[in-house]
Amino acid sequence: MAEYNKHLYMIVYPINALVASQLEPDQFGEHYTIGGAKHYSGKVIFAELDPNYRNESFEIEKYLDMTVTHEDGSPKKTKFIKSYGVLADIDIASIQKLHLCTSNGKVLTLEPSEYTAVNEPGLIRTYQEITPLENLVVSSLDQRDFGKYITTQTQSKGAPKICFTQVEFNIDHFLKTNKHSEIFNIELPRVNPYRMYDCIKVLQRMPDKATKTVGLGSLLRDLSFSYLRHGFWFFGPNDSKFFAMPSISDLENKYYGWWKHVR
Repeated sequence: MAEYNKHLYMIVYPINALVASQLEPDQFGEHYTIGGAKHYSGKVIFAELDPNYRNESFEIEKYLDMTVTHEDGSPKKTKFIKSYGVLADIDIASIQKLHLCTSNGKVLTLEPSEYTAVNEPGLIRTYQEITPLENLVVSSLDQRDFGKYITTQTQSKGAPKICFTQVEFNIDHFLKTNKHSEIFNIELPRVNPYRMYDCIKVLQRMPDKATKTVGLGSLLRDLSFSYLRHGFWFFGPNDSKFFAMPSISDLENKYYGWWKHVR
C-alpha cells in the first residue's frame, strides 16, 4: 500500500480553516476547486504549516491520527480540524509556504521573502484584507505600518492577527480621469467609484488619518490574481511573514503554466 505524507493546511480564502490531508499541495488545490460538486468554485489561497506544529487551541494530533489511507489505497483528502477563525491561534512562524490556486485547480507556491515592498512615503495604498477581516481599505500607511496598526493600534478596525494583500490600483489616474466626469468609472469589480473617490480625498485632506474603509466584503472572488501587488502579508502583534508574488517576467517565463490560467 502506498505511503503518503500528512500535511497541515490552513485555508486562508475563501474560508479560514485548519485541515489535515494526505494530498500534496497541487493535489489539495485541485481537490478543493474541481475535485467534487460539494467544493468551492473559485480561487483558493491556502498556507502550508510546519507538520510538527501543535497548539492547545486545536486537536491536531487527534485529527492527524484520523487522516489515514482508505481501504482501496487512496489518500485521505481532507480532515477538517477547525472550520473557522483559525488564524488568531496560529503561530505565524509555523507558516512555511503559501499556495495560490486558480479556479481550475492550478497551484502556484510562494516562499517566505525578506523583501516586503518599497517603503515610498506619502502614498495612499489600497489593501484587501483577507482574513479574519474582509474589508477593502485605502490607507496612508505602508504595508508594515498597516499590519502593525491593524493588530496592535486599533480595536474598532483591528484583529489580533491578519492576512492582507495590496491591490494594484493607480489612484492618481483614477482621480485624474474622474475629476470632471459626471459618471465615475473604476477598474475594480464591485467597487463604488464615488465611495473610493471620497475615501481618497479624506485621506488627502487629513494626513493624520490612517485608514478609510471603502467596502465591506472581499473582492477576491472577482479580482484576478494579476491585480495583486507585491504579495501577501501575515501580521501579528509581535511577528510577521511576507510571501512575495513573482515578477511579471517570472510569471510569464518560469510560471507560465499557472499564469496562463489566471483571469
